[in-house]
Amino acid sequence: MLRWLITGLGFVLAPLAANAETTARVLEFDTLSGWQDDDHAAALDVFQETCRLMDDAEWRNLCAFAATGPDAKNFFELFFRPVLIEDGSPALFTGYFEPELFGSRSRNGQYRYPLYRKPPAEYVNLTRKEIDQSSLLSGLAIAWVDNPVDVYYLQIQGSGRVRLTDGSAIRVGYGGENGHPNRSIAQELINRGIMKRSEASNARIRSWFNRNPSLGQEILWTNPSYVFFRKVSVPGNKGPRGAMNRSITALRSLAVDPRYIPLGAPVWMEKSGRLALKRLMVAQDTGAAIKGAQRADVFFGTGAAAGEIAAQTNDAGRMVVLMPIQTAFAIAPDWAE
Repeated sequence: MLRWLITGLGFVLAPLAANAETTARVLEFDTLSGWQDDDHAAALDVFQETCRLMDDAEWRNLCAFAATGPDAKNFFELFFRPVLIEDGSPALFTGYFEPELFGSRSRNGQYRYPLYRKPPAEYVNLTRKEIDQSSLLSGLAIAWVDNPVDVYYLQIQGSGRVRLTDGSAIRVGYGGENGHPNRSIAQELINRGIMKRSEASNARIRSWFNRNPSLGQEILWTNPSYVFFRKVSVPGNKGPRGAMNRSITALRSLAVDPRYIPLGAPVWMEKSGRLALKRLMVAQDTGAAIKGAQRADVFFGTGAAAGEIAAQTNDAGRMVVLMPIQTAFAIAPDWAE
């Protein structure tokens, strides 16, 4: 059994730890349920967004050929092999999205809740409550928005779009954090008996906070963690930037664990659930909770509708990474199906 150690955006083969359960099998394309029916050209476009950043000659050569405009399905079938990588844990697909907030460049009227840049070192370790109750950071506000719960959810997602009162919009991305532990406000609501677990959707939580602003503020302060932001330059028709510092694409970009799947690699996903998906995705992002060979986060897009779908995604299935032929058989020399 083999695995790869990530070096930049590439990898080198190295032996697994003696107690590891990771296995890799080379499959055939006709074992991928739904492969024949996918829009391979759409996947190829997304692949080309980031493949040139991969730090490996074999990947870069394939990227260069992809730019010549080959038939997309033939391209993947000729130059790649599907590799099923498993580590003993069942597959789990969750979802994420880019929040869309409404705000102003200055504090006024309903726009009273700041999105802060990372402050000087002496203020970084303040708790959420200390930050909210102090004016020490007010000069660091990128924008002011109209809902404190939206700030919280933006901090969870790490990036988002703010539509401003002057008709323009800005993108913000993760800019650092205060170092305090993160505590779920949904769990706090459940612990206090305010909501049942089955009721604690993003929409219901937001609605409850709007009706109970004072108690809601107290609930928010039970989470001392605080995320700071930075402005991000992204064209308006593009998605937010992922871990490869390029825009990600709704329903084509995945967040994965790069210990198992190289960033930039195509990944075939078969996901059950309310929104069942069988399609070719591209591994273009990571996440703190995304750990394991069969663990991934599906990017659903921007705005509230995408957020509701993302919040309800907690599904089984499998994912199969497409590797260049030589690499595929180096990873799994004794397996073929």
